[in-house]
Amino acid sequence: MKETDLYPPIKAYLEKQGYEVKAEVCACDIVGWRGDEAPIIIELKTGFTLPLILQGVDRLAMSDNVYLAFAAVKDGARNSLWKNNRKEILKLCRRLGVGLMSVHFRKKNDAVVEVHLDPKPYVPRKNKKREGRLLREFESRVGDPNEGGTTRQPIITAYRQDGLRCLKFINKNGPTKLADLRNKTGVERASGILQANHYGWFERVSRGIYDVTPKGKDALKVFAEALKALK
Repeated sequence: MKETDLYPPIKAYLEKQGYEVKAEVCACDIVGWRGDEAPIIIELKTGFTLPLILQGVDRLAMSDNVYLAFAAVKDGARNSLWKNNRKEILKLCRRLGVGLMSVHFRKKNDAVVEVHLDPKPYVPRKNKKREGRLLREFESRVGDPNEGGTTRQPIITAYRQDGLRCLKFINKNGPTKLADLRNKTGVERASGILQANHYGWFERVSRGIYDVTPKGKDALKVFAEALKALK
């Protein structure tokens, strides 16, 4: 498939809406103009790619009505950005203020244009709940136990640090009551951590009393450095 294959169906789509359409005007793949409205600029690529985004952003200097257009293949490549990241791509286009359309080819001369998003100015809206969660995690976490960009090893969160405090105490003192654990370690959410047991470190030996599992013993070695930083 070539980029030029996308031109006829998109031109026909715009002409049905009353636009006069021309190709390759001042480096723009497609330009549509209707009456006194601002022109529509459409950039073409056979797939959703970074060069398509960069071209679209550059065209915003000419018009606020910029669309990114690409061919949506039914059986796309396994690493296709559109196939794997559709939601994130739409969010990105909203933030950039560009529109998004795809062309679906059913047969050689039979294509359907689908508009996923129209261009409009992006007005950022803060999520106070997520911001609060971010600040609470930052404040609760002891030290800076992770390296930025970490992907292949567990992240040391404030929750994991509390779990490690509980793990260390029980390993040292043997089966422990939840009330005693909370009082001795200062971990207010100790009950929730042990009862949920997300990491598999704890086991209940009797009502309200918990001990360490073999997986917990291993965690003491794995997170030895993180444990040293905890008071």
